[in-house]
Amino acid sequence: MGSSEERVVAVIMVGGPTKGTRFRPLSLNIPKPLFPLAGQPMVHHPISACKRIPNLAQIFLIGFYEEREFALYVSSISNELKVPVRYLKEDKPHGSAGGLYNFRDLIMEDSPSHIFLLNCDVCCSFPLPEMLDAHRKYGGIGTILVIKVSAESASQFGELVADPVTNELLHYTEKPETFVSDRINCGVYVFTPDIFTAIRGVSTQRKDRANLRRMSSFEALQYATRNLPSDFVRLDQDILSPLAGKKQLYTYENMDFWEQIKTPGMSLKCSALYLAQFRITSPHLLASGNGTKSASVVGDVYIHPSAKVHPTAKIGPNVSISANARIGPGVRLINCIILDDVEIKENGIVIHAIVGWKSCIGRWSRVQAEGDPNAKLGVTILGEAVTVEDEVVVVNSIVLPNKTLNMSVQEEIIL
Repeated sequence: MGSSEERVVAVIMVGGPTKGTRFRPLSLNIPKPLFPLAGQPMVHHPISACKRIPNLAQIFLIGFYEEREFALYVSSISNELKVPVRYLKEDKPHGSAGGLYNFRDLIMEDSPSHIFLLNCDVCCSFPLPEMLDAHRKYGGIGTILVIKVSAESASQFGELVADPVTNELLHYTEKPETFVSDRINCGVYVFTPDIFTAIRGVSTQRKDRANLRRMSSFEALQYATRNLPSDFVRLDQDILSPLAGKKQLYTYENMDFWEQIKTPGMSLKCSALYLAQFRITSPHLLASGNGTKSASVVGDVYIHPSAKVHPTAKIGPNVSISANARIGPGVRLINCIILDDVEIKENGIVIHAIVGWKSCIGRWSRVQAEGDPNAKLGVTILGEAVTVEDEVVVVNSIVLPNKTLNMSVQEEIIL
């Protein structure tokens, strides 16, 4: 372990309004990082994991959202965790490494010995203290969290090769066309402050190269304009790939779960993963009930204290019910997220679905899907304030906000 004087800061990249399009219609209402998974905002899970890092001084959220969109959450989570959380708004795209460098003065104000960098749209157990211990043993600039995946899915991510004995990163390539390795980058890192020197080096080289090209000819000027701006630095292609094999970067393998949260379907899967993790880390957050004084609860279920659930309802497994929801008699919920102020009337059924804020599902109605999180319509999604009238069945469909369904639909996108 490091000395007690050493301070650590964490940076969580939360993206911004230009992104999250694949998360619609849910991201029409709320910044994607604040969408609830297992009853907690998406960004809450990495923030809570950061709290376990020894000597944590501060947590920064970096993104393009307006500060007011995060102000309330940042204030409440800072008070809850007793750790300062600050939101930093990017003025323009700088790339994943450039965004870090852009705020280097603020990040370094506590003179941290180590800097954690996490992506918000990652769902995993975040073994951060273990990563830090391993990194201290390795030395070098940084350590990357990696996980083994199927050879078929590896090409969707950054693939890497590490020394099986020393764990040194030997080769890194982002989304290769041919198979390189079944180990992929999880989007979770710990660095020493030397990372800023490496980023500045890329920026300086690019600036010098652009200046040289501009002096040569009109053709070279055209070439230069096609290149990236000098202050736009990508962590994967510009830092990880060039430093691989130079005893600068190392890997730490995650033996637990890991997923990327790009779509609503994946958010439902990740909500279930976090609910299962609660059984170990936060069992007090999970509901229980046997159908006498409270509803029957099967498996891992989160119910917000303000939600009203009828004792004859049966809930679970993998269900999250948000604030002020009203779940009527005989309702059956399986593998679903029920958002704030939703009403589900008697004998309604929701399976493999996300029910948007202030929506209403009528008596004897069904909202369901096949449950494949990777399929385009594998999870049924109701946007905000959608009304499903009595005895209507909605299957494998996406419904945009403020719609009323008075007849059954299957495999449709209701605009």
